Amino acid sequence: MSDTDTATHPSKNVVEDGSIDRLAIDTIRTLSMDAVQKANSGHPGTAMSLAPIAETLWTQFLRYDPKKPLWPNRDRFILSCGHASMLLYSLLHLSGTIEVDEHGQPTGKPAVGLDDIKQFRQSGSKTPGHPEYRDTTGVETTTGPLGAGCGNSVGFAIAERWLAAHFNKPGFDIFDHDTYVFSSDGDMMEGVASEAASIAGHLKLSNLCWVYDSNDITIEGDTNLAFDENVIERFKAYGWNTILIEDAEDTAAFAQAIETFKATTDKPTFIEVRSIIGIGFPTRAGTHKAHSDAPGEDEIRGAKKSYGWPEDEQFLVPEKAKAHFEQAIGRNTATREAWEKLVGDYRDQYPDLGKELDLMLAGTLPEGWDAALPHFEPDAKGMASREAGGKVLNAIAPAIPWLVGGAADLAPSTKTDIKDGGSFEAGSYGGRNLHFGIREHGMGAAANGMALSYLRSYTGTFFVFSDYMRPTLRLAAIMQVPTIFVFTHDSIGVGEDGPTHQPIEQLASLRAVPGLDTIRPGDANETAYAWKAALDSQKTPSVLVFSRQPMPTLDRTKYNSAEGLLKGGYVVTKDEGTPDIILIATGTELGLAVAAAEKLAEGGTKARVVSLPSFHRFEVQDQAYKDSVLPPSVTARVAIEQGSEFGWDRYVGFAGKTVTMSTFGASAPIEKLQAKFGFTLDNVVKVAREVMGK
Repeated sequence: MSDTDTATHPSKNVVEDGSIDRLAIDTIRTLSMDAVQKANSGHPGTAMSLAPIAETLWTQFLRYDPKKPLWPNRDRFILSCGHASMLLYSLLHLSGTIEVDEHGQPTGKPAVGLDDIKQFRQSGSKTPGHPEYRDTTGVETTTGPLGAGCGNSVGFAIAERWLAAHFNKPGFDIFDHDTYVFSSDGDMMEGVASEAASIAGHLKLSNLCWVYDSNDITIEGDTNLAFDENVIERFKAYGWNTILIEDAEDTAAFAQAIETFKATTDKPTFIEVRSIIGIGFPTRAGTHKAHSDAPGEDEIRGAKKSYGWPEDEQFLVPEKAKAHFEQAIGRNTATREAWEKLVGDYRDQYPDLGKELDLMLAGTLPEGWDAALPHFEPDAKGMASREAGGKVLNAIAPAIPWLVGGAADLAPSTKTDIKDGGSFEAGSYGGRNLHFGIREHGMGAAANGMALSYLRSYTGTFFVFSDYMRPTLRLAAIMQVPTIFVFTHDSIGVGEDGPTHQPIEQLASLRAVPGLDTIRPGDANETAYAWKAALDSQKTPSVLVFSRQPMPTLDRTKYNSAEGLLKGGYVVTKDEGTPDIILIATGTELGLAVAAAEKLAEGGTKARVVSLPSFHRFEVQDQAYKDSVLPPSVTARVAIEQGSEFGWDRYVGFAGKTVTMSTFGASAPIEKLQAKFGFTLDNVVKVAREVMGK
């Protein structure tokens, strides 16, 4: 079989009726339909049609030890078509995968027991409607939004290549695993999958294999309603090795395709498999009615009859099928044990790298890494936080070798390149600077995959383009992975580029995402602590919002330490007693608030300045601390931020006011924009006096 041309195979059912493989395949199919029927909700059809190739991959090829499901050098299996979750749950059940606790230690309990399958899509179950990372052992990444798993997989593949380049030594192949993705027609339509495929082809990630279930069905009907392109030709153009299998029942052809993937060393592999959705259903097979919802008892009995299965049996798992599956995949236990011995020898021969490896796998950072954080001297002129952020990144990068990331073609502007870190490119996989191209969604998805593969990954682009990345930001928060998203050009301070490039609503919208730490530091030293906050977080993704325009670096002998950022908000001014008014600000507006407080003091007004760079962090502090920063008795408050007013009512109350944005920006020099929209010293003082009734 050629590794560059499409290969086709005649349809042939090589899995004989009565064979042990057929028994395992039909177990997957019947478990899937029974679970959906009991829940009266779900997607049975794809799980049924993909059962033959899934059984083939897991029992013959997948390097995965169900006894140690978090073995670092395991192959990754990602179900990007997450609606077919019962396929994955059936595989985890049949393989005998053992559950692990929050510390990664096996509990001895099954990851997915039969009772869990019976609780499919029910509250608190380990079998939610779509695969959820952390909820179910064996789920490598949360999928459901189509294309997301495809995007994540590129990050998994990038991480393996970087880890191999960094850690492997002659005779010590510590990392050499592959990533497999099962995807659907819907995945192929989503833009993030196209972005990810383009990146993977450019990087020649030969450790990546996508399997595309081409069943020509979506919820609305035949895919021809909206989608009729030649997907194989598209992936050829991306630089992938492409293989076409005419029938999903042809497991011999699929096995041959996987062998070809494993023998291919210069490009990723794309296998299109044509299938019949809901195969076996008497009236629904091959139609959109097989895609979702409970099929009904008559359809299920008809399907079971076509398989030669007991028609009235529910959740039947023949012992022979489970024993076959466990025995087949159990071949990897010896491989995993040999790897563990290899790593032990590696630690002896390469103790420094061994220590790095152990820290990285544990999700911890080197002791004292934050000693490298720079301190910035007072400077009235100051610097942009993007500039400070770049200096911080380069100061800490040597202390954390597995801090790896890049930008969407904007590193010179976002200052997110690691100097002397080298570029991660095909044939040079040890570089720490990734070039994602102008593919923000694909970049975010890949960065999440990297974070799920032990790297401390970060991205960089302009803040307004966070809109292109919002699905990946949300998924990072759902999964609780510590991806770091750097966004620069944070406000109308972008100036002449105008409204299309000036973020207004983005701060409010990202603050609304549960579990996402959005931080907008107010000077260079706050920027250093913003990076510390992000890197110290093991289960929280961070958004670092940096400015293009300079801001004063506050004199911390005169004002309180920027370390207060770690609590989300803190009192900047060294005031005593109860203030007359509180000025609250973030980012570049912090300097404006300080200047306004000084101006008010000239008239005898005691003004407190509060920096509130992270709502997320501030809200998790105890009430006593929050009240010490924002005393409830002081109702005269003004919030100052070059973004939407939305959300600030929490802190200014009914008696306070905001100096914020209620419209989009405009194209003009920054000084003109600040005057136009009220971000001037005179206006802030005026608003403060109005709040106090003066």
